Amino acid sequence: MIKAILIFNNHGKPRMSKFYEHYTEDTEQQIIRETFHLVSKRDENVCNFLEGGLLIGGSENKLIYRHYATLYFVFCVDSSESELGILDLIQVFVETLDKCFENVCELDLIFHLDKVHNILAEMVMGGMVLETNMSEIITQVEAQGKMEKSEAGIAGAPARAVSAVKNMNLPEMPKNINIGDISIKVPNLPSFK
Repeated sequence: MIKAILIFNNHGKPRMSKFYEHYTEDTEQQIIRETFHLVSKRDENVCNFLEGGLLIGGSENKLIYRHYATLYFVFCVDSSESELGILDLIQVFVETLDKCFENVCELDLIFHLDKVHNILAEMVMGGMVLETNMSEIITQVEAQGKMEKSEAGIAGAPARAVSAVKNMNLPEMPKNINIGDISIKVPNLPSFK
């Protein structure tokens, strides 16, 4: 099972973190710092997995990582996960990010963190791998993006609500609104039209 997915830059600044087990915020920050120190001091020519740090479970867990340009992609997993399978998952994740952002860079992770989390959610949920087919992941992320654009996002919701009320064509403004046992008195308001 995947315990956490961390992305940080060469200076140890976290750019994304997703924990699949509950930790306090302080413990999460300590895990990120400890993981950075364990991974960043390793040579480029050594293998890409090592025992987990003390905070993430010690020898029972593994840190599997890849270093791309200025970013470290680290998956903290338990002993049931295949190291090579997770390395492949990291590769799929990075290639998917690269296709979605057209040459992904650190700034994409900073300014589009919600999209990065959406991509990750298509791949991993609850610490279990859901999807590794890049085409399917991209299709789902694009469909979600289209849906968000068609709904104008959450920011457009109040305007749509006012528009819906204006278009109700009520002959007169209601004095009371009754919902089950609840009765709400409507104050005198100017006409919507």
